[in-house]
Amino acid sequence: MLNKYARAFFTRVLTPFAALLLRLGVSPDTVTLIGTGGVMAGALAFFPRGEFFWGTVVITLFVFSDLVDGTMARQSGRSSRWGAFLDSTLDRIADAAVFGGIALWYAGGGDDPVLCAVAIFCLASGQVVSYTKARGESIGLPVNVNGLVERAERLVITLVCAGLAGFEATFGVPYIGILLPVALWVVAVGSLVTILQRMVTVRREAAEAEAGRAGGEAAGPGRDGATATEQGGGSS
Repeated sequence: MLNKYARAFFTRVLTPFAALLLRLGVSPDTVTLIGTGGVMAGALAFFPRGEFFWGTVVITLFVFSDLVDGTMARQSGRSSRWGAFLDSTLDRIADAAVFGGIALWYAGGGDDPVLCAVAIFCLASGQVVSYTKARGESIGLPVNVNGLVERAERLVITLVCAGLAGFEATFGVPYIGILLPVALWVVAVGSLVTILQRMVTVRREAAEAEAGRAGGEAAGPGRDGATATEQGGGSS
């Protein structure tokens, strides 16, 4: 849902920066790699220690590379299947680092096995959300549903709440530490709903495709039979 409205806005904002990088000779793939590395560093260096505020600041600085590299590719006319594949693959790695870092905190200093499990579920379900769409399209079925929680929603909800929760530990602001656990539960439930939405959509599209194929096969012999009868009638 956020992709529909936010991506166009931030693309316009970041277009001049993308043009500057191209003039400096930076390639879109380089931006993709640096952005992913920055997100991983922020997530895995800060989150496992409970430093959610600074971790979120670092991640936010690099997460917009996902928009910058695409804008650069379009401006330079260098959009390619390899670039799309690299971008999608590294997105999954970055997402895993974010939720993996949170899970490490709750497995260690955070000392909350339940929230550790929820964070791991968020990590795994996020991968499955992407897989359901990619797999459905790979077998020729258009997955015409975005779902309740996509990648943009997962990151925004988690990072905003992680950053706010970090205020409690970093600046002593009370009562907002609860936001991160709430965010994890929201993302977990939303991801599960999204997976089910896409599964139901693929099942319906598959059934419609099979029905259309069966109808075409049934109609084919009927037309042939009618032709044969007409031909037979003509010869008699």
